Amino acid sequence: MYKLATNVAALAAVYILFSSVSWFLGLIKRKRVNAREAARRGCAPTPRMPKRYLFGFGRLIENIWATRHDWGPQYVVKALNEEMGKDVHTVVQPIFDYEVLVTRDPDNIQAVLATQAQDWDTGEHRSASWKPLVGAGIFTSRGEAWKNSRALIRPQFAMDQINDLDLFERHVELLFDALDMRQAYDFDMGWTNQFNMQTVFYNMTLDISTEMIYGYSVHSQMPKERFELPEVPGCEIPDFENIGKHMDDGKAWIETRGALWKYRWLLPTSDFEDDCAALHKFGDYFVHLRLQRGDKYLENLGGEDSDNDKPFNKDRYVLLNELAKVTQDPVELRSQTLNVLTAGRDTTSALMGWMFYFMSRNPDVYQKLRKEVIATFGTCTTNQEPENFEFRKLRDNLPYMHAVINESLRMAPVVPLNERVALRDTVLPRGGGPKRDQPIFVPKGTQVLIPIYALQMREDIWGEDVETFRPERWIEEDGRIRKTGFEFLPFGGGVRQCLGQQFARIMTAYVTCRILQRYSDIQCAENPRQPIRFHHTIENRSGTGVWIKLLEEGYVQPKRWPDHIPKRDMQYLYREAPTMYYD
Repeated sequence: MYKLATNVAALAAVYILFSSVSWFLGLIKRKRVNAREAARRGCAPTPRMPKRYLFGFGRLIENIWATRHDWGPQYVVKALNEEMGKDVHTVVQPIFDYEVLVTRDPDNIQAVLATQAQDWDTGEHRSASWKPLVGAGIFTSRGEAWKNSRALIRPQFAMDQINDLDLFERHVELLFDALDMRQAYDFDMGWTNQFNMQTVFYNMTLDISTEMIYGYSVHSQMPKERFELPEVPGCEIPDFENIGKHMDDGKAWIETRGALWKYRWLLPTSDFEDDCAALHKFGDYFVHLRLQRGDKYLENLGGEDSDNDKPFNKDRYVLLNELAKVTQDPVELRSQTLNVLTAGRDTTSALMGWMFYFMSRNPDVYQKLRKEVIATFGTCTTNQEPENFEFRKLRDNLPYMHAVINESLRMAPVVPLNERVALRDTVLPRGGGPKRDQPIFVPKGTQVLIPIYALQMREDIWGEDVETFRPERWIEEDGRIRKTGFEFLPFGGGVRQCLGQQFARIMTAYVTCRILQRYSDIQCAENPRQPIRFHHTIENRSGTGVWIKLLEEGYVQPKRWPDHIPKRDMQYLYREAPTMYYD
């Protein structure tokens, strides 16, 4: 027995040695082939970042650590600037047995996303990471499957769909109701108590997105607005209360999995599987209800308008209802709608949160923007109806609004990282040679990372005050908004540019206008000098929240307090559990 064990161990050692030698020789051969091909194409070597300890795994570990501590985008900038230099914008990062290309060069980014897009696609690991949560759709698919998904989804963002200001207004009124119910007012000053605006925005965009996609709002902002849904054979009523949490937890797991890339199999999956099941259950309910009801799907699904007793608009575009006219496949319907739900809820809420984060630290910007809003639309206090709002005015008559939106997206890009994988051997226009102005060779299978935050923090593009929130940098001398190319990519670029960017901008402008009409001033309710923290779960949100106080226009005494909640407890209650109390 001992002799047998010894022989087995010897054979195992020989196999490991043989495999290691074969792998090493293959690596050398691959590098030589790539070097010859690069020379043949007239390419120069790309600068290489030094390996960190543990065969380059140190870089991976540091990046995951930085992300967990809400410092991921800043870590990339620090590593590039301090280890390579502020004038180096494209580098190779070796990690054990593979190499990643990192670029913040607009010319290279344009080649990857637009002019040479046929040579690139999203990586298979992105699809493998996302599909268990949301399935195959516009966000997770590649090649022809992606083109088909885009064609299906595009009508959702047609002009008449993103111009549905009545939908926005219903949920803005619920936002105001939520603030009224949750907040106490200082009886002498008229200020709200401090509250986390980020939570309010995430609730609102979840409510709007579910109404647009499924015809039914989950009413996470004001659960008392929910009504009883019909039973569907084989489907349970989904957990509306925690659907947002399952989305966030699932995305956090995907973020870590994506950072591990080839080694994602090391990550445990049990909690993630629970999040996937909850999200699938949510989508399945509405899909099976639509397939069961057919063209009568929207009847009694939207409820009645509680403000004016007008029936729910059954004629407007609802994504699930329209997709079911094209396909009856329940898995495809669930996947396509969940893809849109994830993107539609998170990016817009993060953008609005960052705007108020920066305005609370720059109240002069709030006042300047409010002046523009009042000049265009007038004031609108608690008991007044908004007037004069039109899509065209929101798009064309608010230059400072769009400057604030752009500066918020520059300082805190809601999607701080993009990626592609080379489908074939290809060339990028520059980054090689002593002056880094020569083309570089990119072998097939290479992953390229595009750190949007690092791109938008380049002093040579944006000026020495790059870390200062200054919307005026976006206003040209003629009063128009500064034109940009691939140096500013808040919603991606090229063939896979986000379909919903105009929708996100219009919703953000409308909601911001309505808040500025009602509240005449803003205060930061946390330490304004603490460093910015990026809580990165695919999209960037503030790691500290957006804690603010607002001063109501035409302030009147608040409503009587609920008898069962002492005034001294309201601020504690809201800070500890923002969605806990509703009247």
